[in-house]
Amino acid sequence: MALLPIDLAMRAPRRASARLLWLWRSMASRLLLLTLVFVAVPVLLYDQFQRADEASQQLLLKSAQRQGELIARALEPELLGVDRTALPSLSIALARYGDDRTRLKLLVRPRVAASASGAKAGPEPFFYVAAAPSLSTADIDAERRLLLEQGVLDRLGSSCAGNATLAMRVPHAEGGEEVLSSITPIKTSFGCWALVTSHATEAYISSSIGRPYWSTPAVQAAAAIYLAMAALVLAVLAGIWRNLNRFGDLARRIVGGEDVSDQESGNASFAARNTVPELAGVAEDFDRLVSTLRDSAQSLRRAAEDNAHAFKTPIAVIRQSVEPLRRALPAENARSQRALTMIEKSLDKLDGLVSFARRMDEAAADLLAPARRRVDLSSLVERMAGGYTGLLAERRLHMRSRIDAGLVVRASEETLETIVENLVENAVSFSPADGTVSVRLTRVGACAELVVDDEGPGVDPANLERIFERYFSHREPGRGMPEDEAAAHQAGAAHFGIGLWIVRRNIEAFGGRVRAENRPTGGLRMTVTLPLAA
Repeated sequence: MALLPIDLAMRAPRRASARLLWLWRSMASRLLLLTLVFVAVPVLLYDQFQRADEASQQLLLKSAQRQGELIARALEPELLGVDRTALPSLSIALARYGDDRTRLKLLVRPRVAASASGAKAGPEPFFYVAAAPSLSTADIDAERRLLLEQGVLDRLGSSCAGNATLAMRVPHAEGGEEVLSSITPIKTSFGCWALVTSHATEAYISSSIGRPYWSTPAVQAAAAIYLAMAALVLAVLAGIWRNLNRFGDLARRIVGGEDVSDQESGNASFAARNTVPELAGVAEDFDRLVSTLRDSAQSLRRAAEDNAHAFKTPIAVIRQSVEPLRRALPAENARSQRALTMIEKSLDKLDGLVSFARRMDEAAADLLAPARRRVDLSSLVERMAGGYTGLLAERRLHMRSRIDAGLVVRASEETLETIVENLVENAVSFSPADGTVSVRLTRVGACAELVVDDEGPGVDPANLERIFERYFSHREPGRGMPEDEAAAHQAGAAHFGIGLWIVRRNIEAFGGRVRAENRPTGGLRMTVTLPLAA
């Protein structure tokens, strides 16, 4: 007893490891894990690439800022002595430094003159003086409004100091767009000058300057390729998973004998329903396996019938031959009469063995290829419970039943009758006189639960699982059975106890479970659970 907690403590990690291993081997788990990987990888890569792009962007802007400073220093001598009459000539000076890729705009904010009273007038706005290459008035005004909306000119005009880097995209007059990269102030006696530098080179246009990183062509192209690859991989795995599920559904339909019309037309086969070329060989192997199982089941049924007929014929001949011998022997010859009685009992036993051997072979055949149809279990149990009136009256027993209507399962009606018959007759044989046998059929979630109770002696807890074993008997000789059955038990009837073994095998073949337990008030309770039909 002291080792039990240690054993349980060792089993828990093993069960957890087995569950984790099962989850890892599951196709659904792997598909989910792969989906998470496909989602996580681009997030991580995007963050790293975005940081690298930000560093590259800063380098480009600093280079543009330095270029603007150099051009401003070169222009500064020409701007020192400029007055209003010399403004038109500045376009020629600016053209020396600009080209189609590096574009320059020169703005000025004239110094405000003091009034006669000594008060200064309001601040002058910035005016476009020159552009290289030249631009239309509409384009110049649009760009100036953009700089004003961004507050760049306001900040610059307050002090006319501080070289600023820009990151603005503006449409170009000739189509496309350019990037405003820097604005450099030049302070002279005339006023505050602003040299705006912009670039239309591929290095600037294809970069993320002035727009979100994800909107760049390189990122969008990479995302499209990655999504296409991820979709293809997930589609392949999902297709395999879906095909395996289709195989499972088809297996249940084929083994259960559903869709007879499809089977006759040849459509109810794995090969006909397969959509993955790589699984064609597997589908054909499954079809051969199903065909072999059906042929084996049919052969077992034929062999069971032939063997039963072959054995029962000589048994019947021997039984008929015993009758003349009994009449011919004198009644006072006790030894001979006793020998004939033993022969007759042995024939009864042999006849029972032949019947049970046939039942075993038929049960094995049903396990190989169980026929499944929609069966109204409620009607079947109600009909069979009502058929035990005569037997109950003979044994002086009472029947109490509670059956929910409309419970339909997918199984074989004949096999279900055998299951109910074994359970009820087992309860009847153990119940004492004036006892009660209870039959209850209810819905429990997605299952139908059949419970059969008796008021007999119950079962030793150590044997609750063993009563479903083949040939196991938990019955005491002569207790809870008629005299003829007790005599057969004492004679060593080997088939006794096979009923519950057949019950468990048939129930498990239909995807159900059966368990036995002792009732708190005395007696045995047999509980059968079967999945309800969809």
